[in-house]
Amino acid sequence: MKQITIIGDGGWGTALGLVLHKNGHAVRIWGPFEGYIADIQTQGENRKFLPGIPCPADIKWTADPATAMAGTDAAILAIPSKFYRDVVTRFAPLLKDCPAIASVTKGLDRDTHHRMTETASTLLGGKAVAALSGPSHAEEVAKGAATAVVAACADHSIAEVFQTLFNCDVFRVYTSDDVIGVELGGALKNVIAIAAGVCDGIGFGDNSKAALITRGLAEITRLGVALGAHPATFSGLSGMGDLIVTCVSQHSRNRRVGERLGQGQTLDEIMAQTEQVAEGVWNSANAKALAAKKGVDVPITDEVYAVLHEGKDPRAAVTDLLTRDPRPERDE
Repeated sequence: MKQITIIGDGGWGTALGLVLHKNGHAVRIWGPFEGYIADIQTQGENRKFLPGIPCPADIKWTADPATAMAGTDAAILAIPSKFYRDVVTRFAPLLKDCPAIASVTKGLDRDTHHRMTETASTLLGGKAVAALSGPSHAEEVAKGAATAVVAACADHSIAEVFQTLFNCDVFRVYTSDDVIGVELGGALKNVIAIAAGVCDGIGFGDNSKAALITRGLAEITRLGVALGAHPATFSGLSGMGDLIVTCVSQHSRNRRVGERLGQGQTLDEIMAQTEQVAEGVWNSANAKALAAKKGVDVPITDEVYAVLHEGKDPRAAVTDLLTRDPRPERDE
């Protein structure tokens, strides 16, 4: 049995805590709001972020960083990308001596556009941080649905730590050394999923969505390779797998944001009614800026950004994508 700390009380952090608890580990989950944390501990349910799923009484919840990290064997960073830098900075003195750290946030830093493990490693003095990613909706993981993900780290022994901690009959973990590809697949697919939701909201059919997902994967791969990722990673769980599930699932918050945009709602209206995080809303700007910096063509991301942040009509965005200059399918 290991002592595991999860930094972040959202649905994904909670679901991962349930997997670790099932595997016999002692789990502590940190959240920023003491009142809400106390409510979860008392009620035995994370009613805001993972409603309807019982939380065992021996999973411990705390709003105190020192209590969360006391004697821990491994830490998992499950913080929305918008708040990631601030929270990791707060925990840095406690994390620097932690034997193994993994990040499960699917996004990019809002200031530097760095990947999450890059951000964490920089704040922790160069410490190796693993990335855990793949097609894994929190709701299904929490209910014990069979799931497979990838743990990636430049230090393979750390990837193996998290493979060992999480592996069980319903949660399978593969390892990889391509941290860049694994993280970018998870971050960039959220933007494409918003576009897929727009297709649903407008009322387009399966042909449209299949084309969007396929060209979205090409776009993600193009940018990922330019940033140093291995192209094969994007055909795997953290690339194609995560893209498919996020573009088609009813659980997908990013797809749902796009669907409502396609139905005519404004982003302000949608966000005012949304309790949970839709990472693609924030990360469309980061992805667009990153692609521009590397000189990579990302037309779907550009149109998603225009719809979200420049008020472009979703139908006009689709039309502009379809009427781009003809080109070969494969990049040479």
